[in-house]
Amino acid sequence: MTKTFALDTLDAPPVHVTALAPVAPIHPESLLALPPGEAKQSLLTVHSILEAKLPRGPLSIYEAGGGSTSYLPLNVLDRAHVTVVDIDEDQIRNNSYAQQAILGDLQTYRFAPQSFDLIICYNVIEHVPDVEAVLTGFCTAMKHDGLLLIGAPNPKSLSGVVTKYSPHWFHVWFYRHIRGEKKAGLPGEAPFPTHFHPLVTLANLEVFAGRHGLQVIYRKTYESPRYPEMRRRKPMIAALIDAAARIMNAVLTGKADVRHGDYHVILRKLQQ
Repeated sequence: MTKTFALDTLDAPPVHVTALAPVAPIHPESLLALPPGEAKQSLLTVHSILEAKLPRGPLSIYEAGGGSTSYLPLNVLDRAHVTVVDIDEDQIRNNSYAQQAILGDLQTYRFAPQSFDLIICYNVIEHVPDVEAVLTGFCTAMKHDGLLLIGAPNPKSLSGVVTKYSPHWFHVWFYRHIRGEKKAGLPGEAPFPTHFHPLVTLANLEVFAGRHGLQVIYRKTYESPRYPEMRRRKPMIAALIDAAARIMNAVLTGKADVRHGDYHVILRKLQQ
């Protein structure tokens, strides 16, 4: 398989260079890496919806931001031409499943109208300063009846608030010492700086969708996988955080569970 790389610049159109992609088996690492719980169950539901709603036959897929792991079910990925756009050269280099990888900015890079059956933006929009520009580009690039899958953190959850208001060095420390990811913070490795544009909030995202001809066909907030990870790796710390979450939930009676730190949403582009 070959992979095409492109450099997005302000003064000239992208210059494409063809390079050999590494030959490696593709596994559903995104699913296998999740601990049992709400996050894994929701991703399984997402997979079933994509399998049912996407057209049969070859697919054109745009992945906005993409490193080494795909979040697509294998029977979708295996019949798709995947184009990845990412601003991080290390992330582009780490990607092994896309047929075309473009080094560019999601906020400004544009494709021809109605180019893609599916656009996937997973754990990305929270890192982008101008989410509205990104979503507007998605709306144009989607085919009629095309799908947009967004996976993102919930800014109003306990983990979302901590992430939003804590410094980046704390995120790196958490990944290294609580999650056990020794390479965290190195080039091409999470965590990445977080902006939390207002459109990352699910209610605002749904309003934007309605104004731009997108229909919500799946919406799920769920307990962040960080909780079961901590319960396994750091049970004492996890017990303290769970206790704090229970107290907050009791105070916020009738409101959402503060442990619901992430969400999946699938949007369908309506016929105009």
